Amino acid sequence: MILTALNNYYERLSDQGIEGLPPYGYSNESISYCLQIDTEGNLIDVIPLLDTSGKKPRPSVRMVPSPPKRASNISPCFLWDKTSYVLGLTASDKEKDLARAKQTYQAFKEYHQQWLADYEDEGMNALLCFLEKWSPEDDCMAAKIPSEAIDTNIVFRLDGESKFLHQRPVVQKIRTLQLSLDSTDVTPCLITGDNSVITDLHPSIRGVNGAQSSGASLVSFNQNSFESYGKKQGQNAPVSNKAAFAYGTVLNYLLRRDESNKQRLQLGDTTVVFWAESDVLEEAENADDFIGFCLSPKTEADEDDGQITALSEDLIQVAKGRPIEELGRGLNPETRIYILGLAPNAARLSIRFWQVNTLEHFTRCLSAHYQDLYLDPQPWKNLPAIWRLLSETVPHRAGSKPKLDDVSPQLAGELTRAVLTGRRYPRSLLTNLIMRMRADGDISSLRVALCKAVLARESRLNSQNDKEIPVSLDTDNKDPGYLLGRLFSSLESAQRAALGKGINATIKDRFYGAASATPAPIFPMLLRNTQNHFSKIRKTKGGLAVSLEKQIGEIIDKLAASFPKTLGIEEQGRFAIGYYHQRNENFKKHEPELELEEGDSE
Repeated sequence: MILTALNNYYERLSDQGIEGLPPYGYSNESISYCLQIDTEGNLIDVIPLLDTSGKKPRPSVRMVPSPPKRASNISPCFLWDKTSYVLGLTASDKEKDLARAKQTYQAFKEYHQQWLADYEDEGMNALLCFLEKWSPEDDCMAAKIPSEAIDTNIVFRLDGESKFLHQRPVVQKIRTLQLSLDSTDVTPCLITGDNSVITDLHPSIRGVNGAQSSGASLVSFNQNSFESYGKKQGQNAPVSNKAAFAYGTVLNYLLRRDESNKQRLQLGDTTVVFWAESDVLEEAENADDFIGFCLSPKTEADEDDGQITALSEDLIQVAKGRPIEELGRGLNPETRIYILGLAPNAARLSIRFWQVNTLEHFTRCLSAHYQDLYLDPQPWKNLPAIWRLLSETVPHRAGSKPKLDDVSPQLAGELTRAVLTGRRYPRSLLTNLIMRMRADGDISSLRVALCKAVLARESRLNSQNDKEIPVSLDTDNKDPGYLLGRLFSSLESAQRAALGKGINATIKDRFYGAASATPAPIFPMLLRNTQNHFSKIRKTKGGLAVSLEKQIGEIIDKLAASFPKTLGIEEQGRFAIGYYHQRNENFKKHEPELELEEGDSE
């Protein structure tokens, strides 16, 4: 299913003539230098092809004949390669590396003599002459190659021409012949169903964070235990050379690290790519932009050109039942959307998730997700991306940003699946959030919003659960966890009002974890201490003292005769929500008198 969808996407992009998508037999590779030679095979110049648009020069990406897949084997590329193949030169001074460089150069030379000898082409003949004249052992020749060019990829160009040798018309004819002579055995391809030559080695996929920089395989059989019925390597999963090239090429295209690439995003250790399928090109492009915006909205640091607010309003309208074709974005609700999550796994890639559905389905699931997260007051200025939510599940250290590398891979995949399908959020998410809030004391607005989302969705999907999760302060809510969270916030407000800005730590910093898990031994002690705080408040802020005392009394009246000994995970989640609601309500009413430190308000 995945490979078929990728193959079909490659064919559609090819038909549309998308720039940067290589045709069969070619690939985009990093090229650093060009050897300019004359018709006699003499080296005229070594021309750098580096991309200098960034802070540091880096190899430029050029379309060249696709390379063979190699590990320890010696297998040259056609009309380009590393200097160890093209020139027999390497920067290493180890004897085994120097010896291998000689072997690879000889293989490169013989390979091109085999394929170019029968063609009367000025450029091909010039290359053959160069290979005959060049000698890695000749120090005078080697001195013509700059040291910074050693061990980089190199192409050729004929002196006086602007095109490279691999761009000459005759090369296409040679390349077609090379690709047709791979094998005489044909087998039905699992992707296309056609009788075709089957690839032994599937393509390397590059661009997945954490995977090998040289590329990792999506399909591979590198142990005898993976093989069956005497079949070797790729014969165990017969895919034609052309189909393997298509899915590998388009997946590398989707994974390219390019600022213009809006079809790739990172969620923890999972690299996500997505694409739309539609007979109308404009509808597919609009769907790609819309889904990309929904999955990874702009952050507060990005310039708000009005799109962020508009997107938020659109999702609210969709959640209320408005058809997406009425949003004015040129969207077709029946457009098919494919979302693939890839994670590194040694030399292979793992499929973290694979979701296929209509644009309308994904849009409604994303709208429901943001509705489940919503709290009043709203805990964000811009819609939080999934990666932003995942950052709330890792430790928060003072003075440093959360490390996304610490996000649990399983949790990242499960949360994303829940967002994309509308199913329950992972139960481990609530446990993780409660543990983090207790450990580092950061009761952030997004952590509380995630707690609310888990509980709200569970309540909505579970017909036996009639406990409603409030969006804003609910003074009629009699849930013990919610009431205790409100009470804890009111006690903290009294402490802040009494001690002012000089306070080093509030009861939240010292007792939140214990109060939310084991209320019985904690709250009586906190209530006793609060009486001392009220005696101070009455002297200077009599009105505030009356207001807080009344608030605390009303909350206690709704509680049972005794505090519960323990609260379960769900009740601790409601505790956090109640704390958030009451804290923001008190801050809104009594901001000057509570003397909150800068950054304390949510």
